[in-house]
Amino acid sequence: MKIALAQLNYHIGNFEKNNEKIIDALQQAKSQGAHLVVFAELAIGGYPAKDLLRNAVFIEECKRSIDLIATHCQDIDCIIGAPLKNTSGEGKNLFNAAVYISKGKVVNFHKKSLLPNYDVFDEYRFFEPSDNLRCIQMGDLKVALTVCEDLWDDDGDNSYIGDLMGELAQEHPDLIINIAASPFSYTHFTRRLNVLQRNVLKAHAPLIYVNQIGAHADIIFDGRSVALDQYGEIVAELKKFEEDIQYVTFDKGNLQATEQQEEKPEAAEIALIHEALILGLRDYFSKSGFQKAVLGLSGGIDSAVVAALAIEALGAENVLTVLMPSVYSSGHSLKDALDLVQNTGCDHLILPIKDIASAFESTLSDAFTGLQPNTTEENIQARTRGTLLMALSNKFGHILLNTSNKSESAVGYGTLYGDMAGSLAVIGDVYKTQIYELADYINRNKEIIPVNTIVKPPSAELRPDQKDSDSLPPYDLLDAILFQLVELEKSGSEVIKLGFEEALVQRIVQLLGNAEFKRFQSPPILRVSPKAFGIGRSMPLVAKYPF
Repeated sequence: MKIALAQLNYHIGNFEKNNEKIIDALQQAKSQGAHLVVFAELAIGGYPAKDLLRNAVFIEECKRSIDLIATHCQDIDCIIGAPLKNTSGEGKNLFNAAVYISKGKVVNFHKKSLLPNYDVFDEYRFFEPSDNLRCIQMGDLKVALTVCEDLWDDDGDNSYIGDLMGELAQEHPDLIINIAASPFSYTHFTRRLNVLQRNVLKAHAPLIYVNQIGAHADIIFDGRSVALDQYGEIVAELKKFEEDIQYVTFDKGNLQATEQQEEKPEAAEIALIHEALILGLRDYFSKSGFQKAVLGLSGGIDSAVVAALAIEALGAENVLTVLMPSVYSSGHSLKDALDLVQNTGCDHLILPIKDIASAFESTLSDAFTGLQPNTTEENIQARTRGTLLMALSNKFGHILLNTSNKSESAVGYGTLYGDMAGSLAVIGDVYKTQIYELADYINRNKEIIPVNTIVKPPSAELRPDQKDSDSLPPYDLLDAILFQLVELEKSGSEVIKLGFEEALVQRIVQLLGNAEFKRFQSPPILRVSPKAFGIGRSMPLVAKYPF
């Protein structure tokens, strides 16, 4: 049997485009002599469709898509993910299913059993879990057909979730097929592969795993579908962050790739983050129907990295950078920003904000009589810039990209309706220390980001001689503590036991809690870490953080 692994980039709710991709893949596989094509979890409808799954028209379109795809499965079979109606009258209205189509009709399906309800997942809100733990018959083969988390027996902390494969293994399947929509994080591939290999060894059967690729605002899928032999060794590995179709043959228990596989050494974390952010940007714009971006370019490293990423993802001709020097902006910052413009060829504007900020202060002078300048005046500058950027966005139809990093967002080092404005937080899940690594990686072949931007001390330049270090601990120390608090979800007292200074940890915990209301109003973040701010980290807005 020749099997095609079809790793495609779906657009949620765009049935016409998705059906076209699926049918093209079927035709291509048929021309290559394949007998079966395996698609990803919820390829029909897209993932995550969220409350669209409550829309009757959406579900009806999913059914029409299944019917249409079935007409193209006369001489070839397919397995594809789709929401199916629960007609039992009990439980939720839908199942998350892997549908087996053969000879022009649906002949069998597996309903997902283990529904994730943590981090970015909320499947139990929409789907009814299945207790039908049986293999399906595909011709002469007994197949353990599963959907994503059906094979996951830990949640990342080695906590027990379930053992569906243990149940199915008792039936001695010939082959395991797992269709998935498994989001990217820079630590996830190894964990994912370990889970798949454990299940292969548990069932003593080879495995085909097909994942989605593509980005849907805050969630990014990396693909990297794999086929494993009965010993857990990789037979075929599909591309990361790209659409791909590859073929394997299954004969008498042996799974083999049809073509020689190139050695795929594991990429460095920063390279994976870079690829994920590029895909996230491209898909956000293409799937939203937008083409051009605008952002503030300060001469600092954060805006430089976002500009470089946007230019790579969208093209220099589609990125407008805006330099908005204030009375406190240094000459080298303006030069650094202009050097990046020169290095990349992007469009730029220079809009000084001195007079605008002064006008605000003059208007407020009577109200502020007797009060000393403080962060209020600094925030006026940031909000002036935000207003100008939004004006350009409105006038030209450009999407405003936010340039705040994860370290700043964590501790509230940003101005609401100022530098926190934007439609997409490109580096909102990248710590400041990683930003420097990302800048070096962007410059790996030639200088794109000026070296002075990378080596100079970071500063918001909102008051004379201001440095980030005036308000924050050194970033390497801050990020190390934040990683423990956010990604690893440790308490402050647990972090102190690791050897960090108690007063510093207490301060960071307080800053983290106090900034929740700001993050609640932040743009959606491109998720690249195991725990991003946003949907995957739900915290009360007004609460005292436990210590």
